[in-house]
Amino acid sequence: MAKRVLVLNGPNLNLLGTREPEKYGSDTLDDIEALCRDTANALDLSIDFRQSNHEGELVTWIQDALNTADAILINPAAYSHTSVAIHDALRAVALPVAEVHLTNIHQREPFRHHSFVSAVAVGVICGFGASGYRLALQALAEKLQ
Repeated sequence: MAKRVLVLNGPNLNLLGTREPEKYGSDTLDDIEALCRDTANALDLSIDFRQSNHEGELVTWIQDALNTADAILINPAAYSHTSVAIHDALRAVALPVAEVHLTNIHQREPFRHHSFVSAVAVGVICGFGASGYRLALQALAEKLQ
C-alpha cells in the first residue's frame, strides 16, 4: 500500500505565478501540484495536496493527518515565522515533516530567518524553487521505507 503524504501550502501561495515572479518563479500552485503528483507516482506515494490562507484550517488539517497520512510536506509560507500553533500541531501529530520554501529564507529579510516549523521538521529544503517539493517528497519516501 502506498504511503500517504499530506502536502500543505500556506498563505499567498495560491498567487504563485503572478506574485513577485522574480522571487518566487513563474510556476503556479497548479504546476507545483502536478510536479508533486508525478513525483509521488514515481515514488509509490499518494498525496493529498492543499492550500489555505487560514492558519486555523492548516492546524485542523495537520491534526486530521494523524489518521490520514504517514508524513507531511509543508510550505508554511509566512506562517513559518509566526505560527506557534502550526509548530504545536506538527509536534502533536508526531509524523515525519519536511519543510519547503521556494526561496532561501536565510537570504531574505531578517524576520524570515527563523522558522517555528524547522524545529519539528526532519528536514528543511529552501531556495530551489518548485524543485524543493520534488526533493522533499524523495526524502520523505526514503524516510518512510
